[in-house]
Amino acid sequence: MLQDEDDVQDQKYRWAASGYEKSWEAVGEDDSGRIEPSITEMIQKARRRRLLEREASVRLGIMRHVFIVLDMSQAMTEQDFKPTRQICTLKIVEEFVKEFHDQNPISQMGLIMTQNKMAKRCSDLSNNPHRHIEAIKKLMDAPCRSEPSIQNSLEVALASLRHLPRHTSREVLIIYAALTTCDPGEIDATIQKVKEANIRVSVIGLTAELRIAKEISQETGGTLSVSLNDLHLKELINEHLEPPAASVKMDHTLIKVGFPHQVNIDAKSALCMCHLDDLPSLNTRGYYCPQCTAKYCDLPAECRVCGLMLITAPHLARSYRHLFPLKHFSEQPVEESPASHCYGCLKNFTSSSADKNIYICETCQQVFCFSCDIFLHETLHSCPGCASNPSISQYKES
Repeated sequence: MLQDEDDVQDQKYRWAASGYEKSWEAVGEDDSGRIEPSITEMIQKARRRRLLEREASVRLGIMRHVFIVLDMSQAMTEQDFKPTRQICTLKIVEEFVKEFHDQNPISQMGLIMTQNKMAKRCSDLSNNPHRHIEAIKKLMDAPCRSEPSIQNSLEVALASLRHLPRHTSREVLIIYAALTTCDPGEIDATIQKVKEANIRVSVIGLTAELRIAKEISQETGGTLSVSLNDLHLKELINEHLEPPAASVKMDHTLIKVGFPHQVNIDAKSALCMCHLDDLPSLNTRGYYCPQCTAKYCDLPAECRVCGLMLITAPHLARSYRHLFPLKHFSEQPVEESPASHCYGCLKNFTSSSADKNIYICETCQQVFCFSCDIFLHETLHSCPGCASNPSISQYKES
């Protein structure tokens, strides 16, 4: 039976009739014909949306052990990320390492690279960012070879993470550029072992979404995302600065820590435990473990003799703020703003301003622009309006 010609014209293609999101309609052009500002606006909206999704009442795993898996295969030589995917990614990861240890001082990180169908640990789990930065600088000049292996990368990370205490958060972040993975065996068995070890695996793709990467992230409770450009890649990596929600399999336990004081210049010269693998040298400055008197030049550190966590009071305070984050600001149209300028940067809210909304602190009623709102919640973690008013307690219980 033949269909009427008018009925055929009224029909839509399958992709048009379905409920797929038309993401290309969100991309527009500015006055000069560029689409970059539109992509930047999409990223900013996503950052604001992530802030609202955070819940202060959720138990977090603030003592984290994270392995970053870096794809160093032939796919990293492409130049869609300037100057190359390799250089661009390593520069972003280097900044991430510094910020990670600043915001998560009682956590540890390690680096794994995968190339030539194998995986290699570049730096062990440590809370010393200098070791990881040195390893990243060596990878800057390293050649990119052959194909990567997700299975071998997970096996290397699993060998170090599976023996950690159950009260710690175990995470793997894979930054992947290739469209294939060359594995020696059945990867489903490795995924099951990773899941049983309570390891959360997240994947950030530089090119496209892989089916196996989606399966790994879903099975282990991680996230999967694909970057649009270098700015978006930096945002996706920085999302992992915040501690994830604690797993139900994590144990509740008390953790013993030590607060050593720095020894003055008059102390006797001694070897430093944190540089025994390098060229050891005698020096007088350092921190002594209060339990076994082992010497360390930098804190935080985990004592290699007795296993005691050595930190300072500021380190503990920076981790404590994850449990009591800055409250969300209420969003209102700029036309309804009770103030003519931003309290943080003194930016004027005029009709020609690019800001469409303003953000008000519900505690001190001060008005902020979008940039200040993101800065206060992601970097400063405090409201300057509340801090300048001694009568206001930001953590007052309602």
